[in-house]
Amino acid sequence: MNTTARYNRQIILPEIGENGQFKLSKAKVLLIGAGGLGVAILPYLAAAGVGEIGIVDDDVIEVSNLQRQVIYKSSAVGKHKVDEAKAMVAELNPLVKVNAISEKLSGKNAISLFEKHDIIVDATDNLQIKYLINDACLLTNKPMVYGSVFRFQGQVSVFNYKKGPTYRCLYPDENSSSANCTDAGVIGISVGIIGMLQANEVIKIILGIGEVLNGKILVYNILNNEQQKYDFEKNVSIVMNSTIFEEKYPSIENTVEEIAPEAVLNEMKNDKIVFLDVRNSDELPKINFKNGMQISLMNLENEIDKLNSNQTIYVFCQSGIRSKMAVELLQNKDFKNIKSISGGALALNQLLKEENIKV
Repeated sequence: MNTTARYNRQIILPEIGENGQFKLSKAKVLLIGAGGLGVAILPYLAAAGVGEIGIVDDDVIEVSNLQRQVIYKSSAVGKHKVDEAKAMVAELNPLVKVNAISEKLSGKNAISLFEKHDIIVDATDNLQIKYLINDACLLTNKPMVYGSVFRFQGQVSVFNYKKGPTYRCLYPDENSSSANCTDAGVIGISVGIIGMLQANEVIKIILGIGEVLNGKILVYNILNNEQQKYDFEKNVSIVMNSTIFEEKYPSIENTVEEIAPEAVLNEMKNDKIVFLDVRNSDELPKINFKNGMQISLMNLENEIDKLNSNQTIYVFCQSGIRSKMAVELLQNKDFKNIKSISGGALALNQLLKEENIKV
């Protein structure tokens, strides 16, 4: 395949040239998250000829994702995002090697994954994972290309670039709350713009051109097209080493026990079991268990006193992803008898229809 023809329009740029294209071909980028931000970043890195891209995400495609995660097709609903993302890149640019990693990023796998890559891209909407990415980048001395979207506003920055300021320098309060797009809402254009800005930072870092957002955060508002850039400084008191990291993110994490929807049917009338719906109140289909409660994942920590830690609790969401997060949160609050219903409300609703059961 004629690589010069494929990349000609960027090779003729004096700032890139053949040498720059060679740098791109040798770069290894790890993308954490294959959702709205990730699918905006990925095509531009692949099309530019970044040699190797790892994609980490354990989620499957839902219908509600299609409004903003534009590389996925309706026919792919239910399939793993990383597999579909890899297939898309193979069609776009077969010269790029893609490693589809269908796992959740954790203290168990973060260090080994980061050590194999040059640049780490945060395309997540989970606050705790962002701190994990930051800390693993510090430990492995990798730059973290950060992106975040809240409704119509987004942020972009680069942390730990040439040992510059980190995510913790800008956001030291790890216990602050932050809504993800499931809870706060988002329009696809927002994540598209912010994702492309992140891809731009990755390309600049690889090529060594332009001004990287090191010690700066770009804030962009799509409603009025206003953008501001703010400086922030490195907090030299922040220390990260392997001992601190292992204490904070133990490699043996809480295991989330799941229960199959079929088994749930036998427990529906058990008064000793609470069925906790962690979806937003407007999400369908409704599953009205006799002993059911509804607390959205976003509000769960603040409303945890509504639950009895000694009760048996079965947690469900739409497809079984958020319920696992809820179980982890509750386990960390000393809840013992708690399980996630695999497949979530979608699987439950289908099973109830098949069995002709009304709740």
